[in-house]
Amino acid sequence: MRRLVFLCAALVFVDTMLFAALTPLLPHFAHEFGLSKSRAGVLVAAYAGGALVAGLAGGITATRLGARRAVLIGLTLVGLASLGFAFAGNFWSLFAARLLQGGGSGFTWAGAFAWLLAAVPRERRGQMMGTAMGSATFGAMFGPVVGAAAALAGRSVVFSVLAATSVVLGVWALRIEPAPTEQPSLAAVRRALRNPTFVSGLVLMSLGSLLFGVLGVLAPLHLAAAGWGAAAIGGVWLIAAALETVQAPFAGRMSDRSGPLRPTRIALVGAAAASLALALGPRPAAYAPVIVVAALFYGVLFTTAFALLADGAEEVGLAQGMAFGLMNVAWAGGAVVGPAAGGAIAGATGDWIPFVLAAAVCGGVFGVLRRHGSGRRVHAKLGVPGA
Repeated sequence: MRRLVFLCAALVFVDTMLFAALTPLLPHFAHEFGLSKSRAGVLVAAYAGGALVAGLAGGITATRLGARRAVLIGLTLVGLASLGFAFAGNFWSLFAARLLQGGGSGFTWAGAFAWLLAAVPRERRGQMMGTAMGSATFGAMFGPVVGAAAALAGRSVVFSVLAATSVVLGVWALRIEPAPTEQPSLAAVRRALRNPTFVSGLVLMSLGSLLFGVLGVLAPLHLAAAGWGAAAIGGVWLIAAALETVQAPFAGRMSDRSGPLRPTRIALVGAAAASLALALGPRPAAYAPVIVVAALFYGVLFTTAFALLADGAEEVGLAQGMAFGLMNVAWAGGAVVGPAAGGAIAGATGDWIPFVLAAAVCGGVFGVLRRHGSGRRVHAKLGVPGA
């Protein structure tokens, strides 16, 4: 099991690293290709658009053909997309490469987590998923460091190496025993979408990706406007990444012991406060630490969402591969809306409004949790249909 945990951690690390590598490169592309904030948001959101399209396909593949095959398909797409990103020369070729990367993500995540859940005892589910999410968030925060390296050494070199990494991970996956296949069931999907535990996980997954999407577009552009270079911006995300490796397993253990509602409430309060602080747009000396704090609280929502999705799928008899295919769709929805809408609103009105709106959404979800949940309950109900 340990080898599988390490493999899944490596898979999601590389995947989210590629997703976030654009962060310090975004100001460079905005200058090179004359991108507006709105178009920059579209470029960031393209990755999530690919995941949205491929999310259900990845879940069906992981269920019918096996989790390992879904992982291999995802790695192939990610490797090809990395080569495309390495040699892209205009906005549309970058957009196409990002879209393909996101499509690969839809297969990789569904396969990796279905594979992991097939091997992990239920009582250790939160901790193991927290460990995997720690790797994912570390990848998301380490990605800007890779982007900064690409800005200094050249995209062709850095992203070609990342394409080769996909091959190495594929070989590693072939050396581990595959998980048994399952049969997809539309009836189980319908039951899951009426199950409050499962839908709560989808809501939190969408919210977390929306918040990170807004942060990933506006924060690097704010720092760049203040004169920070790609290396300095990447450094901020690296600090957050180091802290995330501790936070995610801790949140997972808290979820195992007292249910996911408690860490979710803490995260929502912290996320709202950090978003409001970012809306003030302070000088970089104060702005950069708030980015780190915001990322920590946003990341907790992913860990608790995973626990809710896995438990909800088990309650209704939904194959875990399909559960995480639906998770990809939920994540992608937030990751498309966050950067695209955040960039468009900021371009029209200023950066403060998207962050205020993000804080308001966090406050609204927290209010629903207070009305419909108990701190000792394992399953948090967000007042969705069927709750």
